Amino acid sequence: MSYSSEDARRQLVEDLGSAAAQLDLALASLGEAYQEVDEATGERLETHLFRPVRSAYATARRTATAFAERHRLAAPEFVAAAAPAYSGDPRVHLQRAVDATERADQAIAEMQDSMLPVEVGDRELRDGLTHTRELISAVPGEGRQLLRTIGR
Repeated sequence: MSYSSEDARRQLVEDLGSAAAQLDLALASLGEAYQEVDEATGERLETHLFRPVRSAYATARRTATAFAERHRLAAPEFVAAAAPAYSGDPRVHLQRAVDATERADQAIAEMQDSMLPVEVGDRELRDGLTHTRELISAVPGEGRQLLRTIGR
């Protein structure tokens, strides 16, 4: 099955938009977790999880939008994630955030592995994908470490 460069570009915009949506879900979940933890844990959550995910989300959005503009495609719509279902247990929200971050990372890894970013010849897209993954690379491990300490 053959595809055109335009089809490949559209697919990349859609896939990166989906990854950004996962990062937005992670942000919403981290916000909910923050509301349920003590100040010291909240500070750690902010520093090691929220900030990198927020930066990755912004990078993914900028990358997708700029790529779409460069190739005269419709930019993905970024709709704010709905607040996750309430749970008084911050571990539930934290696990949701870790899971969403891992899904975003996996989606971007699959984009990179597909070689589409190379085939469409867009250096800025490749750099944006790499930077987004670098920003969130430590988040799942940090999140799991924080999960082990909450409530003890």
